[in-house]
Amino acid sequence: MDWTDLQHFLALAREGTLSAAARSLNVDHVTVARRVAALEASLSLRLVDRRPRSYELTEDGKRIAKIAAPMTDTAFAVERAVQASKSGIGGDITISAPPSLANVLIAPKLIRLRQQHPGIRIKLIGEKRTASLNRREADLALRLSRPSEPGLIARKIGYFEFALYGSPDYLKTTPPHAFAFIAYDSSMDDVPQQRWMMRFAASREIVLRSNDLENQAAAARTGMGLAALPKFLGEADPRLERHDIGGRPVGREVWLVVHRDLRRTPTVRIVAGFIEDCLA
Repeated sequence: MDWTDLQHFLALAREGTLSAAARSLNVDHVTVARRVAALEASLSLRLVDRRPRSYELTEDGKRIAKIAAPMTDTAFAVERAVQASKSGIGGDITISAPPSLANVLIAPKLIRLRQQHPGIRIKLIGEKRTASLNRREADLALRLSRPSEPGLIARKIGYFEFALYGSPDYLKTTPPHAFAFIAYDSSMDDVPQQRWMMRFAASREIVLRSNDLENQAAAARTGMGLAALPKFLGEADPRLERHDIGGRPVGREVWLVVHRDLRRTPTVRIVAGFIEDCLA
């Protein structure tokens, strides 16, 4: 049995789909399917039912996944132990952050970290999903809520507010009762900024839904309507103007998260300090 084949099968069992398993392993879905098939061949056991649009674990597949799952946890624990044992400053560090924070607040300042510590190589992933620090998908992560997963240490390092933004011409020529709005898609209906904007929009038209803040900002720049954007994004854009509605603004906390096994690693501590400075 090839451990790599088993690792791909466990990712499929954990994530539920080929595409999600592939993303978690940084490979393509064809590789996951090929590795699972190779594992089945080596074990002479059918682990999945291949359906037109999905893979379902067989009863044998569920049993093998349950038995083998601790092997993955142990492998990641070994990787963290190796990383934590390195006393020098340098090597690869992966940062996961929401796209707007990664693009606007971190990426433009990476040159400073590079100049101070040229031996550190950063992989910056701007993503909406929550990267797993237990599975080494990231070494450090920025999250907008405090995590509850075991083994993680979180510290609140920032707070930012949202406001409504539109193009100057749109705000000048459109009466408030005729405002249209740009919102997240329904997958984000429970986030505070979406609820806040929807209360203000009331029965007025939602002309666009997008789960990407840059798409929302781009639409707002063209005069399509008002979007709820972070102030650090909206205030820096001369093509957008804030529309104040009074009352208490909605905001989000920013938490810096690290696995407890890596919290004292010199390189991780330096990069964590750099991220705090970016959000200061």
